[in-house]
Amino acid sequence: MSEKLSFVNPTADSPWGTYLSQVDRVVPYLGPLARWVETLKRPKRALIVDVPIEMDDGTIAHFEGYRVQHNMSRGPGKGGVRFHPDVTLEEVMALSAWMTIKTAAVNLPYGGAKGGIRVDPKKLSLQELEKVTRRYTSEIGIIIGPHTDIPAPDVNTNAQIMAWMMDTYSMNVGGTATGVVTGKPLHLGGSLGRVKATGRGVFVTGREAARRLGMDLRGARIAVQGFGNVGSVAAELFAEAGAKIVAVQDHTGTIVNSNGLDLAKLVPISRTDGVVGFKAGGDIVPNEDFWNTPCDILIPAALEGQLTAERAQKTTAKLVLEGANGPTVPIADDILAERGVLVVPDVICNAGGVTVSYFEWVQDFSSFFWDEDEINVRLDRIMMNALNHIWDTSDKHKITLRTATYAVACERILMARQERGLYP
Repeated sequence: MSEKLSFVNPTADSPWGTYLSQVDRVVPYLGPLARWVETLKRPKRALIVDVPIEMDDGTIAHFEGYRVQHNMSRGPGKGGVRFHPDVTLEEVMALSAWMTIKTAAVNLPYGGAKGGIRVDPKKLSLQELEKVTRRYTSEIGIIIGPHTDIPAPDVNTNAQIMAWMMDTYSMNVGGTATGVVTGKPLHLGGSLGRVKATGRGVFVTGREAARRLGMDLRGARIAVQGFGNVGSVAAELFAEAGAKIVAVQDHTGTIVNSNGLDLAKLVPISRTDGVVGFKAGGDIVPNEDFWNTPCDILIPAALEGQLTAERAQKTTAKLVLEGANGPTVPIADDILAERGVLVVPDVICNAGGVTVSYFEWVQDFSSFFWDEDEINVRLDRIMMNALNHIWDTSDKHKITLRTATYAVACERILMARQERGLYP
């Protein structure tokens, strides 16, 4: 008999509650492996750490950090680190669980992990940011490593932060360990194609989904929420394919242009002033109006829980591409399915980043690096093969792509768990 986790009591729409609901929906398709399903409903290990640093003004500040390893039946933990003032243990648990599903869905030899610090990095100087990163890395160093758990960039973290993490870990173990993180600068063992990989994966899966739906990308109207590396790269690739980006939302606000936004001008401006800095290129509208902007494809690429039931009723999109992790709450999923809106779920749609992270990890171990064309060819092939297998599963069982993705991933995870057995 299994007991509930003692340290979290999720609501249905919370990140962990959403994940648990997604697992429950796939149980009928697991057959005899369903006896192991509780394995998926609890993390293997959750570490909470204090991150004290001396600020520039001489005061001592404390930040709370997390690293959660959800499941490692198929390989070392893999997942990003986010710096955000709203980071919680429950959120990191859910994100680590989605990484478990994601790596299994594209058949990478990884488990799922995630990390974070509850901090607003915008309020830190560069020196303070480095101190936070290095102290956090030292604190979680007891559970990360090239063969155990490999962090990567996520919200508000980047290649520089990965370089500090790699250096800190390397200094503590007494040798350069490039494979301890991915998403590093190129000259420290990073991989070509990594920065654009997640956005490229969104485009590749979206292109195939549109083809299967009979939707012509030329002239298709696209609305993008979140305009960082994922949203902006996906938008640029869709625009190159002839689509029109009619609405974009980021932390500064929402801009709309029914004739299509000029991305060549919008992207550089958004990097410094946010999308609302592009006043001449479109109309600034209230944020909630983003969701009822007439569009054919919706790309939520910001944070989790953004596509609610009310917003699912509003959208005119026929195709939703989840660039973010967990952007659609379960009830919204049901509403979209009832309305005939196809959702390509996050755990396959945005798996381009972790796929190229895998390439980086492999290249670090071999000290042999591929060119960007080879990276993109390998990425596209893995993403297409994964999506086609999931689509076939969806058609076979007459289930949504999300449930089919979980069916494929959970079968792989639980088969590994069953074959490994329980120790001792």
